[in-house]
Amino acid sequence: MGLIKSMVESVGGTLHDQWQDLIQCEDMGNTLLMKKVTTSTGQISKGSRIIVAPGQMAVIIDSGTILDATAESGVYEFDQSSSPSFFGGQFGAVFKEMWQRFKYNGTPAKGQAVYYFNTTEILGNKFGTATPIIFQDWSHPIPNQMTGTYAPMRVEVRCYGTYTFSVGDPVTFMEQVAGATDEYRVDQITDQMRAEVIGAFQNVLNELGTVVHKVPVMELPSHTDEIKKIMDEKVFDAPIRERGLQLRGFVVESVSLDEESSKKIDNYELSSNTMMQQGTLVGSYANAVQDAANNANGAGQGFMGLGMMNMASGGMIGGASNTPFSGQTKNQSMPTMDPYQGQPAQTTSSTEGVSKTSKEQPEHATNELAKAKFCSNCGNEVTGNFCSNCGVKVN
Repeated sequence: MGLIKSMVESVGGTLHDQWQDLIQCEDMGNTLLMKKVTTSTGQISKGSRIIVAPGQMAVIIDSGTILDATAESGVYEFDQSSSPSFFGGQFGAVFKEMWQRFKYNGTPAKGQAVYYFNTTEILGNKFGTATPIIFQDWSHPIPNQMTGTYAPMRVEVRCYGTYTFSVGDPVTFMEQVAGATDEYRVDQITDQMRAEVIGAFQNVLNELGTVVHKVPVMELPSHTDEIKKIMDEKVFDAPIRERGLQLRGFVVESVSLDEESSKKIDNYELSSNTMMQQGTLVGSYANAVQDAANNANGAGQGFMGLGMMNMASGGMIGGASNTPFSGQTKNQSMPTMDPYQGQPAQTTSSTEGVSKTSKEQPEHATNELAKAKFCSNCGNEVTGNFCSNCGVKVN
């Protein structure tokens, strides 16, 4: 009840008339996953030839039990007296494990048949998120002023791409999906596959949005390898594997934000640009303050230039910087310096809010000096008619 590999040259040769039956399956293409082939009597006689093409796997079933199987292309002779050969290559372990327990979804299959499975990669399967998927975007961190920490911006995205898959465990696929049907096509499982692929992808997005990866939302298409690696390591595609199928390739082709998320990112970037401009002005302002303070000859002109700079910026510098002048309010005025005495002059605020300076004028000081009297004898300043120092009368 096993397969014995025959010489390929025997196909179509002079020994063809000696064969009881010739069993084969045409190219399965990208649309057929499984096909049942048997004889007109439902029995495979000894000496029949079974052809397995590249990209195919042949499993011989007798009343619900696996007799033999192979995933190696070639021509085989069926011999019921031989033991199972299991020329399965990479699938050998699968066949040996499932050999005794295999059933068609609990339905007994009568007769003998060869079930061919398509082991090639099924290409061009599209997927897309019907509704937006939540993603934690670390490329736009939101500061928390209470804790001094950052949190990712919550955005919602739609993703589109393609995936490929193949039959990874034919026995499980037959038990869980195909059963004893004569053939099973790709389009029969496309919708279910797409739903489970999107579910697995959403789990990957949750992983990529953690502090470990911090993948920017719009850079998801460039992280194809990382997405597939995480999906395999975390077994996010477990429902697919449980059907005997496996994802072979996964590509995110495009990512788009919903309208609300787009507005959030636009506002975020606008605010960031404004803060960056303020930071540049504050930096220039601080440098100018230092330069003016270090310039003893031009300090007055330097600070006057700073005032003009602040007015040109619309008061942005005064509001954004923590300078020595930032503590002043709009209704306060800076004390002025008396150029003659070197001390701040007293200022008073009028009812109109205009500040006036009260200080003695140079002309007043000259008049007072002219009215003073001095003793002609000793030179002492005299306040009366007689010198208090020498007693001489002063006119």
